[in-house]
Amino acid sequence: MRPILLKGHERSITLVKFNYDGDLLFTASKDHIPSMWRSENGERIGTFNGHKGTIWDLDVCRFSKRVLTASADATARLWDCETGETLMDFKHHGPVRGVAFAEGSQMFASISDPFVDHNAQISVYDIPEDADVDDYDETPRLEIDLPKMPDGKRVNPTNIVWLNLNEALFVTFDNGAVRLYDPVTGDELEEIFPHEKKINRVSFNRDKTLFITASADFTSKLYDVVDLEHLKTYKTDRPVNDAVISETKDHILLGGGQEAMSVTTTAGKVGKFETRFFHLVYEEEFGVVKGHFGPINALDINPNGRSYASGAEDGYVRLHFFDKSYLDMKDPVPEEKEDGEKEGEEKSPEQ
Repeated sequence: MRPILLKGHERSITLVKFNYDGDLLFTASKDHIPSMWRSENGERIGTFNGHKGTIWDLDVCRFSKRVLTASADATARLWDCETGETLMDFKHHGPVRGVAFAEGSQMFASISDPFVDHNAQISVYDIPEDADVDDYDETPRLEIDLPKMPDGKRVNPTNIVWLNLNEALFVTFDNGAVRLYDPVTGDELEEIFPHEKKINRVSFNRDKTLFITASADFTSKLYDVVDLEHLKTYKTDRPVNDAVISETKDHILLGGGQEAMSVTTTAGKVGKFETRFFHLVYEEEFGVVKGHFGPINALDINPNGRSYASGAEDGYVRLHFFDKSYLDMKDPVPEEKEDGEKEGEEKSPEQ
């Protein structure tokens, strides 16, 4: 496998994301400056300058015209993708953890952390493409307050995604919960608990019929979006920071590693900083890709299935191009066992 090393950030990577067409790669890090790269050769096209805090999340619209960023400086920004100019600055009460364009890119939602007297919030803003930017309203159309739990604990949101046809807002939390909210009224529609610990990242397949969670409880779980049914579990021996579903194969990519705080006390091999490949259906691990010197914080796979990007605590983004042997690989189909046949038992020729 041929990796291209992208060195454009000074601090650890928080997110890597391909656009819808797969020709551009967007990266965010703790150095305040998101970058845009050409995915075919790793050439940096430009940066988005203006934030004063860590960039926690980033989203790009369907036709790669506008970009949204979520920052710890308590703002979400809307950018012109071509010029890199800030179109609008949306101020929040606390650090912004996530942003997501709605289908059609006429509005977006954000999640922010609690700060002083303000609770964590989900906000929905209108940003119609055909309207003048000066006419945009800085105040959200809808604010959903996330108060403390009855036991006094705060539960903070970690990711936000719009479901198909903008029917619901899908939000994950640091207590292992997933909640669905109505984007018009703000009512909570449903709540499930896939994990016992924090959900670090969630990603969907392109049709938004499946989603996969990445959790600090050492597991990653695959769910059906429509009825929120649990389908598969992928177990590891380390916290999982990100997980993605391949569009072209029945494969899952997991990235993680031990906590960043304790990295300096262990060798690269012990820390387990590889990307791990699992079979989507059989839940079996069949390969690892090494290279990073810190926990992998972010993963994304190109929609064309020919390459994937990983970003880690070491500040590097690695753009990997799959070998022909992987692209041509056929997944094994397990034979059905006959009655009375034991696991791993060979059939005799005359049977």
